[in-house]
Amino acid sequence: MLLKLQHQIYALSRSERIIYWTIILTPLWWLMGIQPLFYPAVVLTLFAIHFSWDQLIQRPFPVYVWSWFVMSIVMLWTAALGINEMGFNLQVAAAAVVTFLKSYFLIFACLALPFFSQVRVEVVTRAIAWMSSGYLVAIAIQIAMLFLRIGGNGYLPPLARILPGDKGSLRVMFAHFSSFLGIPLPRTVLYTPDPPILGLCAVLCFLICLGERDRRLRYVALLGAVAALIVSASRSAWLCLPIALFIGTCFENGLFRQLSLWSTALTLMMSSIWGLTIEELFRKPMEGFTQARANSSQERALVVRKTLEAWQESPWIGWGVIRGRAHLYEDSYIGLGSFSTYAAVLYLNGIFGFIALIAAMILTLFATYTPAVNGHFGCKWAFASLIALYISCNATPLSWMAVNLWFFFVWLGAVLHEVQPQQANLTSWEQISGEG
Repeated sequence: MLLKLQHQIYALSRSERIIYWTIILTPLWWLMGIQPLFYPAVVLTLFAIHFSWDQLIQRPFPVYVWSWFVMSIVMLWTAALGINEMGFNLQVAAAAVVTFLKSYFLIFACLALPFFSQVRVEVVTRAIAWMSSGYLVAIAIQIAMLFLRIGGNGYLPPLARILPGDKGSLRVMFAHFSSFLGIPLPRTVLYTPDPPILGLCAVLCFLICLGERDRRLRYVALLGAVAALIVSASRSAWLCLPIALFIGTCFENGLFRQLSLWSTALTLMMSSIWGLTIEELFRKPMEGFTQARANSSQERALVVRKTLEAWQESPWIGWGVIRGRAHLYEDSYIGLGSFSTYAAVLYLNGIFGFIALIAAMILTLFATYTPAVNGHFGCKWAFASLIALYISCNATPLSWMAVNLWFFFVWLGAVLHEVQPQQANLTSWEQISGEG
């Protein structure tokens, strides 16, 4: 067994080995407070090292990869216009560049990396399974710390103290009690800056780990993902998991082509039985869902409304950078664009950015659809995962979540690369031009 394990480790490519250990050592990067900068540095460095113009010419990226590159360029362009309009500020410009590198451009790099360096689905899945299993240990420790009253408000790592700008995403936070339906329950962000991001990470880990081949590890990983989902207390994530599982099951049973028909029939039947209109059928459950944490829902709705109001003043190219705040209560303010990817993109990048984002989302989703219908296991759950991601984007900006979801985008890139048609390799310009 040991020799077999050693053989598997030595068989990994350099990119796979780095990605594997980067994912597994997530708790270490979290405690050091370097996650927001470290993950982009790892992926972008690997991308830069392995990038080859020859390979790109021989085998151009699929359109879904280019779409995320376009979105990142639109983001950078609108940010540059916004900074120029408000007067150049070095700190704002630096923040815009960092956001560019750790958001949409990071997604592009994750999806593009498998085209230059071997990144196998099995390797990434195994690493994520170990990380998800580790959730159990981390959560148990944090719950114990909570009841022993250790940790308090967390701590700010040394690196965060020397960096300019908002340090909220760098702060290491531990579990705390939060009211849910009036009941104080333990809640934690674990390795992320916000509970909804942890909830989404848990959902994605659950779906990815369904493909883990080691049955014992798979069960432990799924249990860890469920535990993380519970302690995140994220309502959107709780909603996303059953939806994603339902979609995946439809693919598995060949029912996806009939999904729209059955969904329509079921909706009409339930409306008839309960005497509700279709609008009421969807609104009633959401009212109860919203009341579970009413203050949070009201704050989100307020910020989204103010964000969209500000967007209307510059509809086509947006504001580029955040310039306004929404007043919550007393002396509490929050920046516009803090909730909802879609509202944030409209506000920051305008209609041009919104079109680019929706195009990237749809093209990536469609890239998984045909292989999923044809029975590809990875694409089936990739499609379901993307649906969960797009739903969650309505609650939290993707530009903020992307750095914590990097493992998912690396896995997604590996899955989609696996189903790309193989082409003959041309190794020189002479072969391309037909000479020699």
